Amino acid sequence: MIHSLKSFLALIAVFGLLVGCSSTKTVEETVDTSAADAAAEAQRAADEAARLAALEAQRLAEEQERARYANVDTVFYFEFDRAILNSAARSALTIHAERLKANGGAVRLEGHADERGSREYNIALGERRANAVRDFLALQGVSTSSVETVSYGEERPVATGSSESSRSQNRRVELK
Repeated sequence: MIHSLKSFLALIAVFGLLVGCSSTKTVEETVDTSAADAAAEAQRAADEAARLAALEAQRLAEEQERARYANVDTVFYFEFDRAILNSAARSALTIHAERLKANGGAVRLEGHADERGSREYNIALGERRANAVRDFLALQGVSTSSVETVSYGEERPVATGSSESSRSQNRRVELK
């Protein structure tokens, strides 16, 4: 009886050991799952790094664009009784044209003249100056429907006085 009890207990122990050791996953399956989890985590980290790099590149590009346009003239000066753009004005307007074509939007060109000449003549001269800038922008590919021109003639001077220095500051077109 002791012997059969020992045999019975041994059988139960072996059976319990077999049941306790049985699992639905093998060692290989556990390793495969861990490797898959690690690969997925690595992919998530790589995706996040790529997203952050793209955001930084976009920020730098926007900063460079702002810096490029920050120093571009928006006031263009003319010789006495003329409506012809000088080379500095054409260079600045080329940059403005690129921006207007890329970003859309509208612009207003305000033509001005110094105090010499009649009021009517100066209004017409300010208009010719504003139109010269508009025409140059149009030649650069800017839609004329996005460009408004207005002439103030001599009515809005930025400098007072009758010196050539004061007068030259008033012969202008302002891009707004």
